[in-house]
Amino acid sequence: MTENVAVIGVGHSKFGLRRDVNMAELCWESIQPALTSAGVTPKDIDFFVVGNAGMWSSEAAIPALLAEYADLAPKGSMRVEAACATGSAAIRVAYSTIKSGLADLVLVAGVEKMQESPNPNVIELIGRFGSYFWEFENFGLTFPGYYAMHGTAYMAKYGATEEDFARVAVKNHYYGAKNPYAQFQKEIDIETVMKSPYIAWPFKLFDCSPITDGSACIILASESKVKELGIDEKVWILGQGVGTGTANLSRREDFTSLASARYAAEQAYRMAGIDPENPAKYLDGANVHDCFTAPEIIAYEDLKFCKRGEGVQLIRDEQTYIGGKIPVNVDGGLKAKGHPIGATGISQAVEAYKQLLQKAEPGRQAEIKEGRWLAHNVGGTGHFTYVTIYGLEKL
Repeated sequence: MTENVAVIGVGHSKFGLRRDVNMAELCWESIQPALTSAGVTPKDIDFFVVGNAGMWSSEAAIPALLAEYADLAPKGSMRVEAACATGSAAIRVAYSTIKSGLADLVLVAGVEKMQESPNPNVIELIGRFGSYFWEFENFGLTFPGYYAMHGTAYMAKYGATEEDFARVAVKNHYYGAKNPYAQFQKEIDIETVMKSPYIAWPFKLFDCSPITDGSACIILASESKVKELGIDEKVWILGQGVGTGTANLSRREDFTSLASARYAAEQAYRMAGIDPENPAKYLDGANVHDCFTAPEIIAYEDLKFCKRGEGVQLIRDEQTYIGGKIPVNVDGGLKAKGHPIGATGISQAVEAYKQLLQKAEPGRQAEIKEGRWLAHNVGGTGHFTYVTIYGLEKL
């Protein structure tokens, strides 16, 4: 019989431009507090997984680097990459390792030093997460352009405006300003977003997530290990769904939705015992993949927080703020907290843990009634999507 899996410790570095530390030091900023909060040592870890895309940084053998720096050798390890969903893919590997009975205590770390390369190089490398030779080489598309097609399709079909997308940025910067780990800690208004320069219409500078250095870490444990250690503060993984989309955007019929996200959400809801037709009723909040502002609104609909075409109304009515129908990205999201690709999905897990255990900073703690939190992490434009449900009570 497979065991339940819990998050028993978390850690998070400051996100942003981190020239003050090397790769191992940056990762240790999140590993050390994760071990401390779990009450374990590196020698207690059975296996560790590192999420790292890493094409832009000098270090490549990150698990070996951490084995030396964090005293994790000679334990087994794996480096995982799934574009912007790398962090959640690393969690999937760790979760599956425990479920299979191969380990009882697994450390999951995500880290990037994206700003070791010049911005044009990073933008090109991110572009390779799409259909590189068809879309990037032939048409010069980069990720703002990829997602701009989704944003313009949503505007044309449902009447959303640039101001509506700006509302997402305003909300996420509002909460990012209250998060000491966020890259951007300053509130903005709609006028600021609207006056910023265009990157790929309809997206302006403040519609786009930044290039970020940072790390995040969680410690996963089997139910038997939780009992052995006498862990009181823990959050269970209730379900995780995974979906894969087509690489070539020209093969997609609908740019107002991500099929992989819908598929992953249905899997996760089914595993967690959540009604897939009314999931918001069962959730206290969510983190969704707001690499740009329009994808956050599309995620509301893919996750069925509302009906098709009604996502824009949720942001207009401030229903994704704390106190609304379902708080979303109250840590600042990718937009304000930052997006160090290998760490993002793990950062979402850290947020779920903090919110459910009511450890979030003042002004951004959601009300916890149902005891469940959702994380939605997208690689590419739906090339890989992970939806994970975290909960206070095990299944």
